[in-house]
Amino acid sequence: MQNFAYVIGDKKTKEAAVVDPAWENGKILEIANKNNLKINKILITHTDFDHIEGVKEMADLTDAAVYVHKNGEKDIKNLGINKIKTINEGDEIDIGNIKISVLYAPGHKPSNVCFLTGTNKLLTGDTLFVEGCGRVDMPGGNIKKQWESLQRLKNMDENIEVYPGHDYGSIPSSTIKHEKENNPFLKCRSFEEFSTMR
Repeated sequence: MQNFAYVIGDKKTKEAAVVDPAWENGKILEIANKNNLKINKILITHTDFDHIEGVKEMADLTDAAVYVHKNGEKDIKNLGINKIKTINEGDEIDIGNIKISVLYAPGHKPSNVCFLTGTNKLLTGDTLFVEGCGRVDMPGGNIKKQWESLQRLKNMDENIEVYPGHDYGSIPSSTIKHEKENNPFLKCRSFEEFSTMR
């Protein structure tokens, strides 16, 4: 499904987190081991199956705690995971000396969050793709909330790097500036215009 998973690691403390480990946990752990990183946190952008399919296995292999928005806690519990930390807007997660800020970004799903790493790397899950955005026609989708979440991201610093949940664009990652200039959903001038997009 052209998913992205991400490993965020602190070179000094060797602490690490993995974001959305849905598939290929072997490859993710190989990357962590190659860089001498110890995964002790699993961060979830939202709880669609294609983002959490491998979470139970990853949690079992690493004994990492799973960080998920409170609206997705039940979905993670249903996987048989008990080591859960609920997160919400404004929370901070430490990965060694790296600070991750949680931005609540509903629309695609009520459990959607984005993770701002430091000040310039934004992991957007299915809220914002390169030159696209997450769909809102599935259970829990809300087009008005998606519009509001996209407007919030659009108004962030243009130099922030965007790392989406899927490889659906012309390039794997971009910047807020690139999205403002090339993403048809961010170019909409009103909610009415956005609501007619397909």
